[in-house]
Amino acid sequence: MKKLNPAFRVWVCRIVMVILSWSMATAQEKKDSISGKVHQLDAVTVTARRMPAKITSATSVQVLSKEDLKNLGLQNMGDAVKRFAGTNVRDYGGIGGLKTVSVRNLGAAHTAVSYDGVAISNTQAGQIDIGRFSLDNVSNLSLAIGHDDNLLQSARLFASAGVLNIETEKPRLEDGRNTFTQLQMRGGSFGYLTPALRHWQKLGERTYLTIDANYLHAEGDYPFTIKEGNYISNEKRINSDIESYQGEMNLFHTFKDESELSAKAYYYHSKRGLPGAVILYNPESDERLWDENFFAQARYKKAFNPKWTFQAQGKYNYSWNKYEDTGVEYTGGKQTDTNRQYEYYLSASVLYKPLPSLSVSVSQDGAINHLHTNGLHSPEPTRYTSLTALNARYQGKRLKVSGTLVATYITEEVKAGNTPDDRKRLSPTLSASWQPWKEEQFFVRALYKNTFRVPTFSDLYYLRVGNTNLRPEKATEYTIGLTWSGTPFSFTDFVSITVDGYYNEVKDKIIAFPSTYVWKMQNYGKVHITGIDVTLATAIPFGRKVNLNLSGNYSWQKALDVTNKEAKNYKHQLPYTPEHNGNVSATFETPWVNIGYTMSMVGKRYYMAQNIKANEIEGYNEHTATLWREFKWKKCGLRLQAEVINLTDAQYDVIKYYPMPGRSWRLTGTFNF
Repeated sequence: MKKLNPAFRVWVCRIVMVILSWSMATAQEKKDSISGKVHQLDAVTVTARRMPAKITSATSVQVLSKEDLKNLGLQNMGDAVKRFAGTNVRDYGGIGGLKTVSVRNLGAAHTAVSYDGVAISNTQAGQIDIGRFSLDNVSNLSLAIGHDDNLLQSARLFASAGVLNIETEKPRLEDGRNTFTQLQMRGGSFGYLTPALRHWQKLGERTYLTIDANYLHAEGDYPFTIKEGNYISNEKRINSDIESYQGEMNLFHTFKDESELSAKAYYYHSKRGLPGAVILYNPESDERLWDENFFAQARYKKAFNPKWTFQAQGKYNYSWNKYEDTGVEYTGGKQTDTNRQYEYYLSASVLYKPLPSLSVSVSQDGAINHLHTNGLHSPEPTRYTSLTALNARYQGKRLKVSGTLVATYITEEVKAGNTPDDRKRLSPTLSASWQPWKEEQFFVRALYKNTFRVPTFSDLYYLRVGNTNLRPEKATEYTIGLTWSGTPFSFTDFVSITVDGYYNEVKDKIIAFPSTYVWKMQNYGKVHITGIDVTLATAIPFGRKVNLNLSGNYSWQKALDVTNKEAKNYKHQLPYTPEHNGNVSATFETPWVNIGYTMSMVGKRYYMAQNIKANEIEGYNEHTATLWREFKWKKCGLRLQAEVINLTDAQYDVIKYYPMPGRSWRLTGTFNF
């Protein structure tokens, strides 16, 4: 009989230990004299101004609510994430373009993306395309730099430099209703059409089912202008079409002991053209990409008593993609690459509160990842990962201190070629928040976090470029910030301000480096990143039903390559990193019509390592305006919304030679009953 892989044995044993802690909590619960009894408490109404959560957090946490996402006319997940200070979203243009997010220039592979509490993974490329997730069913979108204050989460989220958390809506059936159905139709420029369906069903007193589905079609043939010296040409983007199907089903059940079980099945399929870089006199592109992703996940949470809480999560993930290119340079005139990824993932967490001011938790994750490709001599790698996170938090009246230690153990197997060494590492995090004056909502916060990212399967095994001797890419974050919230003016509901200064170091950066005859992945880069993030929000009431909400953020960042003192790009800004960027958002609510407005500002960047004029990409401003109105008849509702995106028809690139769309429009009608 084949021996179990050591990592597999390690994380199974650790998960068993966490479950044993759960059993101990169950035993303690049975001794609770009020367990299993129902106690009716008198209703109490409390009226107070809600303090923004990001003010009291020990780390930088930014949040966009469901209403923010709708009212600002945001087109996709990438547009929404751009509203967060300290983020860098790489957008390869168009509705179907790849969109990845990096926090404070640490790289997309250092940023975890959580979908309803469970991390999304891609061991092949190490980065998540956030553009494929719909905003329609999102109730809350947040970005935590470091990690948020929740101690009951998976070790994988504690191990990341930043976490983008996507929370979808849970069913809310009121007035004795057992069902809720929403039909939506959205259409716009460049052949954009998206019908969507949402249905909530009450299956029992404690059981709910939700279904969300949408279809997306877009031609993507938007116009753009090429400028090369004195030459100016008006062109159209070609091979930028996309067609996708997305659906998910959720089941929520609350047991009689108030424990909660949620299960999700998700499916996504798309086929799209890859428009490629725009080259003068050669606009052709024949590349096509097909993507398919299915995952099923479940989460169980049980609070035994005020001291003990247990949570378990499991996930199966299947991803498939096919890339196809035609040309005379290929044998047979066509090149086709297919990849299949499989993941099996388990996580268990226990939270213990021995004192009202002290909380401790342990989280144990285990994952098995496998990659199959159609290439000759494919190594067929399998990765076994064990992650253990120990967490503690002290929360006094004016001081909050949190500490985390993540232990990582990774081992791999391959069918052909060399196997990399096992990887073992401890990664600490320490954060603190202090309120100097009890009467003022003013806080000083600080963060130290050490993380690393393991080389992806592509880094290790891709054709002749891969290198199995790669070391993990290491990142260290230092942050100190000030937060304040109050009512300095009588005409405002509140004003909140956050200012965070940070310094990051990235060592052993993994880059493609030229060697004899071929390029090779190497641990070569070293980066120093210094920056400041500022956010501001306020609400101004003008009457009973007239309100103005304002928010904005600004980021200044110097991300310098300090790898080689003799290189021409020594201490030059990293490619595609603006020194200045920010955005402003406003919503004006009235009984007649509501108005939303956003403006994004991005400074100049360089698309090559040397910061010279020839490599410069101009900065840009993008404006979006939104009008919407809601109507209600008994238990039915209708929302009509119109948007103009890129109001000034700015011509710009996020990635060089990948022009973004100019002015466009979109209309949305949403009917629910």
